[in-house]
Amino acid sequence: MDGLPAQAGGCHGGRETMLDAARAAGKSEAMERLAKDYPRGPHDQPQSMCPAFGSLRVGLRMKRTATILSGSACCVYGLTFTSHFYGARRTVGYVPFNSETLVTGKLFEDIRDAVHAMAKPEEYDAIVITNLCVPTASGVPLQLLPKAIRGVRIIGIDVPGFGVPTHAEAKDVLAGAMLAYARAEAEAGPVAAPAIREERPSVTLLGEMFPADPVMIGQMLEPLGLAAGPVVPTREWRELYAALDGVAVAAIHPFYTASIREFEAAGRPVVPSAPVGVDGTADWLAAVGAACGVPAARVAEAKNRFLPAVRAALAARPIRGRITVSGYEGSELLVARLLAESGAEVLSVGTACPRTRWSEPDRAWLEARGIPVRYRASLEDDKAAVDAFQPDLAIGTTPVVQHAKAKGIPALYFTNLISARPLMGPAGAGSLAEVVNGAMANRARFDRMKAFFEGVGEGPAAGVWQDVPEDRPQFRARYAARRIAAAKAEEAVGT
Repeated sequence: MDGLPAQAGGCHGGRETMLDAARAAGKSEAMERLAKDYPRGPHDQPQSMCPAFGSLRVGLRMKRTATILSGSACCVYGLTFTSHFYGARRTVGYVPFNSETLVTGKLFEDIRDAVHAMAKPEEYDAIVITNLCVPTASGVPLQLLPKAIRGVRIIGIDVPGFGVPTHAEAKDVLAGAMLAYARAEAEAGPVAAPAIREERPSVTLLGEMFPADPVMIGQMLEPLGLAAGPVVPTREWRELYAALDGVAVAAIHPFYTASIREFEAAGRPVVPSAPVGVDGTADWLAAVGAACGVPAARVAEAKNRFLPAVRAALAARPIRGRITVSGYEGSELLVARLLAESGAEVLSVGTACPRTRWSEPDRAWLEARGIPVRYRASLEDDKAAVDAFQPDLAIGTTPVVQHAKAKGIPALYFTNLISARPLMGPAGAGSLAEVVNGAMANRARFDRMKAFFEGVGEGPAAGVWQDVPEDRPQFRARYAARRIAAAKAEEAVGT
């Protein structure tokens, strides 16, 4: 382990420089796997929060699971702050380093010591140790850690910002690593039974979702003689065995590439899309029935029971308006389908997640209705859609919402206000109507505010002035050139 070269500029060295350093330090296989599982988009770096937040979230939500981060102190602070902001209320371990311990390999020894000290079987089933950008680029070899210490499983993963495009996909990095470990355990011999055992064959649900959705899915599966199995990412370790034991896997969120690889290795068929809206529910029930060998008559019975209820719920709470949809959760296409079946005119759909075969039914359904879908959409793409369409409502990430509201367009933050509602089956039909219609009804308020603040200026001219400041872009360009020259001079000193 040679450490991150001085010319890399630390964690600010740029994506290609960090990738080259990681490959040179022995991480070529890990980087190639990440590149294959999570192909890049038009932007080189994540445009949302640090992707490691996704894997951190998965570990912190699991019972009897400890988490240790290895990375720059500023990154660890930001990640732990965000995790506690989201209500984790769990301790996060941290192994600090400096230039000496990073370059000499002492950091790995410190990590190994920390893992041994934390491996207490009376407290933990597993310990997750995560390399952030700098330790990954420096080749810190977490794969050399013991697989288990005193019966406590040790799982090391690399989640660098220069290798994982979104925090949503980072959830899959850890979920897939845990499934791989659990599958190896199950293949080696008997494993612990889940706390709640379902007598009927179960369908594993892949992807985080609103808590009511698995319950609704379970009700829709009941006429098929099936049950809703565990939701992956799971909440405790032994649920992983039950997830692998399901008769099929429903890829509710379609970007869990590593997890799907483990399920397919276990011989489990994977069903795309989700029971959203009338068409989505009908197609999904048929696909599950085919994957699980359910007689056509039972599938028809399930459709006859639930489709009229979905149709009635959509009709009772229509949505009338022009809407753009964007986000980074991975369920953007499902939300767009539900909005369209509710009567909304969906103008465009953008998702930061990649195109996979598990989202193909949703893409095909939307595009057949003239609704364009953009995978790996950048922030610039999403803002451009708002500018081009001038919708009645923009649904998106925080900067998209800010951009729309600055133009007097009502907007809703996807993560907190849209994905925090049921989407599946009769319960999901109409669930978005109240918040969406309420937001669009506020257009007049935005018009009044925009008129009130008209003339106060924007950018460098923001405010009320006697003499409005003149923008000087040439000054910014001059100082930017000086900063670049200073950075290059500093790099030259370290070479």
